[in-house]
Amino acid sequence: MRRCAFLAVPLLLVASGALAGGSNYGVAPGTKQLSGKITEWPVPTPKFARDPAPGPDGNIYITVMQGDRIGRFDTKTQKFNEWNLPAGAHPHGLLVDKEGRVWYTGNGNGTIGELDPSTGKVTEHRTPSGGSPHTLVIDDTGAIWFTNQSGSVGRLDRKTGEIKEYRMSGGPYGLALDRQGNVWVCRMSADKMGIIDPRTGKISELYMGPGSRPRRVAAAPDGTLWVTLYGNGKLAHVDPAVVKIIREYEMPAGANGGPYAVTVDGAGRVFANEIETDTVAMLDPKTGQFQVFKLPSKNVGIRKAIVDAQGRFWYMGSHNGRLGVIE
Repeated sequence: MRRCAFLAVPLLLVASGALAGGSNYGVAPGTKQLSGKITEWPVPTPKFARDPAPGPDGNIYITVMQGDRIGRFDTKTQKFNEWNLPAGAHPHGLLVDKEGRVWYTGNGNGTIGELDPSTGKVTEHRTPSGGSPHTLVIDDTGAIWFTNQSGSVGRLDRKTGEIKEYRMSGGPYGLALDRQGNVWVCRMSADKMGIIDPRTGKISELYMGPGSRPRRVAAAPDGTLWVTLYGNGKLAHVDPAVVKIIREYEMPAGANGGPYAVTVDGAGRVFANEIETDTVAMLDPKTGQFQVFKLPSKNVGIRKAIVDAQGRFWYMGSHNGRLGVIE
């Protein structure tokens, strides 16, 4: 069973290629002229499924946090497959490397997990401080960076399994990488972005304003960053080269809309959902204008979203148990 909705939006010009970006998931986001078609599919195990990520096979992978599973949606057959994880892992974020292995944060047992979908084998890498690993991204060297809500940011060397941690206050949440390889971290309860220089280990910060509560961050093709400010209903555009906020945009749903997930397509258009209104807003930075997509379901609960290589916007409704796409 699936649900479809159509929303008329103006056709937008398509920009040429993009660097690997969006949210640094290893797959370069594409660009698509959106018709406004929205389709949703119920997931097999709707136990707080979340955090979709594209794979090199063109399919979409999700975590099932309370079900201790990883799911894969075949975008051609529109069928799901699932793998069991260790009990209590409570997977949160995930990504798929270029070899097709799935990496996830074990929010419930203080691990970074590695799933081989071809065999179902799971390898766990325990974080030195334990805690609650949250969101992860992959850098150009293949190393995985992740936030730990318990107060740190970690770097996993996939070849050796070694994990290095950097202490960071403020409840580290979403993260992304800039073109220089610096790690930008949403310190939600501190109203700041934390910045790690991996070459020196130096940590600096950018204050985002009182009550801003930066939640997630995404890298754009032009090298800039976009941050959802959950606390005040705004979307911030950041220049990482000079560590400065370029501009803030008031989201369509206002101060209490709850901007949450954010990602950027190959043309530099920014997608951010407003979790309190079941909407996704697309900003064209060239015009400063938003287009709003009203989702077909109620109480969707998007906590992470991504643009795939074809330019389609994928989201997971953690509250309603539906995987959705806007194309």
